[in-house]
Amino acid sequence: MIKIENKASPEQSGEPEDTIVMTYDQRKKGRIRVTSQKGQEYGLFLERGKVLIDGELLVTENGELIQVKAELEALTEGVCSDWETFSKCCYHLGNRHVPVDIGERRLRIQSDHILKDMLTQLGMDVHECQAPFMPEQGAYSGGHHHHHDH
Repeated sequence: MIKIENKASPEQSGEPEDTIVMTYDQRKKGRIRVTSQKGQEYGLFLERGKVLIDGELLVTENGELIQVKAELEALTEGVCSDWETFSKCCYHLGNRHVPVDIGERRLRIQSDHILKDMLTQLGMDVHECQAPFMPEQGAYSGGHHHHHDH
């Protein structure tokens, strides 16, 4: 097993040697053992609380670049034509601390029949789909910053 303890820095760009395909639940873990597309076993020992992003590069203990790929997952997708319905659905999911992958009047959540029923009752057209799950990381995740000059 090859150790991975760091994400690649911007200076460490280049072609990856291998790819690891991971579900959202796997990409949330700082400590996990995974097998790559080439069959190599890797042990990830990364900073906890940071979700790996589709396309992100990691660096192995011997300096090789490994790319993270988000696996297709069974998700519930809701779509609607108006912003009020969309906003209400996002509010109710956020109020329940549900991870949500947000698009333009489109949202995806991990499959849950109770939440699916709620979204339908709120007016969304809801169906099951297969897609990578890449939910918003939250205002305090450190991934996106707004700078204000005062």
